[in-house]
Amino acid sequence: MYKLYGIPNCNTVKNARTYLENKKIPFEFIDFKKYTPTENDIKQWSKEFGGLPVNKSGLTYKKHKDVYEKLTETGKVKFIQENTSMIKRPILTDTAHVLAFGFSEDLYADVV
Repeated sequence: MYKLYGIPNCNTVKNARTYLENKKIPFEFIDFKKYTPTENDIKQWSKEFGGLPVNKSGLTYKKHKDVYEKLTETGKVKFIQENTSMIKRPILTDTAHVLAFGFSEDLYADVV
């Protein structure tokens, strides 16, 4: 079973959900507004992302950049947990791995 992490009103997340639904691919949607990622979630995503999974072009990052960039690694993880809109989304996982950050039809066609 796949898990799709994101925020419901994000257009990229909406596109990913629509894609999976249209392809009849079962998935569980994890809403960052209702679920706070654990430290382990963020660390796993970081390994796959090549660093903390922060959307540096997003409005939330830009708003908090000065504060965020001065934090220790542990502080950054906690900050991300408190400001989940900073996370690069959507995140598509299977039971053991991150399959994709973000969405494009070509990317999803390759991984699901």
